[in-house]
Amino acid sequence: MVAASLVTTSLAVSPVGRAQDWPMYRGGPELRGIAGGSLPDKPVLLWRFKTSGPVKSSAAVVNNRVFIGSSDGNVYALKLADGHKLWSFKTGGDVESSPLVLQEKVFTGASDGFLYALDAASGALKWKYETGDKIVGAPNWDKKGTRTSVLVGSYDFKLHCIDTATGKSNWVYETANYINGSPAVANGQAVFGGCDGLLHVIEVTDGHQIREVPAGAYVPGSVALANGKAFFGQYDNRFLCIDLQAGKIDWEFKDRNFPYIASPAVSEDRVVFGGEDKLLHCVKRVDGSSLWSFATRGKVDASPVICRDRVVAGSDDGHLYIVLLESGQEVWSYEIGQAINSSPAVAQGRLIVGSDDGVVYCFGAK
Repeated sequence: MVAASLVTTSLAVSPVGRAQDWPMYRGGPELRGIAGGSLPDKPVLLWRFKTSGPVKSSAAVVNNRVFIGSSDGNVYALKLADGHKLWSFKTGGDVESSPLVLQEKVFTGASDGFLYALDAASGALKWKYETGDKIVGAPNWDKKGTRTSVLVGSYDFKLHCIDTATGKSNWVYETANYINGSPAVANGQAVFGGCDGLLHVIEVTDGHQIREVPAGAYVPGSVALANGKAFFGQYDNRFLCIDLQAGKIDWEFKDRNFPYIASPAVSEDRVVFGGEDKLLHCVKRVDGSSLWSFATRGKVDASPVICRDRVVAGSDDGHLYIVLLESGQEVWSYEIGQAINSSPAVAQGRLIVGSDDGVVYCFGAK
């Protein structure tokens, strides 16, 4: 393992609530996976909430409430303090999509092809928007003038932009294959990959294509954006950094012949991502050179989160891990027992994650 200096991460700013909330997948529109606050040295299990199906959705945490989907078809709102159920809403399919909490609404997709807008306080349906196929990726958002839009990809090959107030379409952008991940949003642009093997850069205002960049293979996860660069893994066993302005690969990382499904966490000088090689990798942001790798006993398809000097990651081996960002040294783990495909949410000193055992877990200080 190669040691390097510690980094200082900035607080993730939420569109609603407090700076240490976690209002959406990966924490914010750039999908960088950076959490504010800190975690206890040795978190303990504070509560569990049982659903009736695997929990692959990742949680959103806003105003002391946890919002998460389950493959039992429900979206749940839970009290952050004790996991008590506040409400649930039944969709028409599995909910692998991770909720976005914005403007006192909860937006999430489902395998029935609908994007749902629910009242955050009560769970009442505000509106639903129909796409042509299932939605597994999380919605994202952008505001231009007085108009706030939510963006979501679908297996109908399309990226949809919907007005948050009315539920009506602003525009639709069509690709050549499924869209699995969430679109990342920064500087008025939406950036995403898909099963067409391309990285798409779209103007959010009207949906016109700015450029597309060949990614070399399917892009199964979501892209993270930082300072004009896009960071993501693909199915041909490479992890890429794309210069969006130049429209070309800045650097690539390849270790062994295993795909990179998980979305990365991107700090000021490091990029952390999991692989189906059963490893959690950390590379230099500037050039992709390896700093360290941490071995688990299963695929790491869930996306890691950086919280100050710690990295939180789940694995198919049924364990949740915390390692040091500096060195990759393990400092804590918890055995859940079944695969973790839900990416962790970190908010207010607590760590929330779902598991294929159908349970939502919350860890924090004793």
